[in-house]
Amino acid sequence: MKKILLVAALVLAGVSAQAADTCKSKAVDKNGKPLAGAALTSSMTKCTKDVTAACEATAKDKNGKPLAGAAKTSYTKKCVSDAVGG
Repeated sequence: MKKILLVAALVLAGVSAQAADTCKSKAVDKNGKPLAGAALTSSMTKCTKDVTAACEATAKDKNGKPLAGAAKTSYTKKCVSDAVGG
């Protein structure tokens, strides 16, 4: 029973930590205020480009082989969507 609760707590902690680390949550100025206008667009474009490259690099199947075709496209689309925050 303790193991189940520990695993559940670790999973929830990981999900909440991941959810906070999105492009939208990073789009703030040095004073902590949300970006707007051209600054927001530029930040989101750069972040999305970086995330897409990272997602494509991690697109592997359960055996460690690179994904291809529709599987890679689907994985990359979901990965980018999760990372961008939309």
